[in-house]
Amino acid sequence: MSAIESEASEPHQAPRTPDKTTLARYYHQMLAIRRMEEALAKAYALRKFGGFLHLYIGQEAVAVGAIAALKPDDYVIATYREHAHAYAKGMSAKEIIAELYGKETGCSKGLGGSMHLFAADKGFLGGYGIVGGHIPLAAGTAFASKYRGDGRVTLCFFGDGSVPQGAFHEGVALAALWRLPVVFICENNLYSMGTPLYRSLSVADVSQKALGYGIARDRFDGDDVLRVRDRIAEAVRRARSESIPTLVEIITYRFRGHSMSDAGLYRTKEEVEEWKKRDPIAYGRDLLVRAKMDEKDIVAIEQKVAEEIEEAVKFAEESPELAFEKLSEFTYKE
Repeated sequence: MSAIESEASEPHQAPRTPDKTTLARYYHQMLAIRRMEEALAKAYALRKFGGFLHLYIGQEAVAVGAIAALKPDDYVIATYREHAHAYAKGMSAKEIIAELYGKETGCSKGLGGSMHLFAADKGFLGGYGIVGGHIPLAAGTAFASKYRGDGRVTLCFFGDGSVPQGAFHEGVALAALWRLPVVFICENNLYSMGTPLYRSLSVADVSQKALGYGIARDRFDGDDVLRVRDRIAEAVRRARSESIPTLVEIITYRFRGHSMSDAGLYRTKEEVEEWKKRDPIAYGRDLLVRAKMDEKDIVAIEQKVAEEIEEAVKFAEESPELAFEKLSEFTYKE
């Protein structure tokens, strides 16, 4: 057990023996998310688009591993740092990047932007800009699933900065009271914007909040995509088969600032470099090496990802903006 795992964690019993194809899929997803966001950072710096841009670089194993534990029709709700979750839930790099560029070919016709990706047909029910405000929405989504008896589970991602918010406690309290099929995942990247954890939470172990509501909890580090998948799979199983919610805290780290306007001067270079030694992308590649995948096949994955992102950026740049006369179609309902 990792040094940061809670003693209350329940070890998952599923075997950690994925085949090369599965490992390759996880590596492709994590690397594509990394390259997509690097391309977005470059485009933002060149003023190809405006607004806000919150990068997920360093946390890729959390989104990919957690969503790998779901069925295709399960739901995911995330924060404004949601590019990775959208991609892992099945959205293409083309429709994600085009949305940030404000183009008609984006997932929301270019009207939502970075913090509001949405794809109902894929069960991705949005990124939300209000810190913690989406947590009760996740409880509502899970309530709808239980009411309909559709067997779906909702994953709700949020940061450690959401935990002191009243909306967090409201959402968890209702989920516990009504025994809803939801998994609350706190992606604890140790900073709420520029505020370190010790200045925002009196108890550093976020998973202990579950004790006050009588629900299951788990806590572990998030650099290993397989660990994330297996531990979240246990929470998903519990939600689906027993209708018991779980509060999961995954310790992770963002390599970039809170947003593109944040230089991250509140962190030391030594701290960032130390966390980069646990880069989930490098670890994902190492899993393929240990599975004895040929180097040329790994390189082929990396080349395919490079081509995918290059093509997606070109697609976004060449796509048209939504015509003014079409705005009313997405503003008013007949």
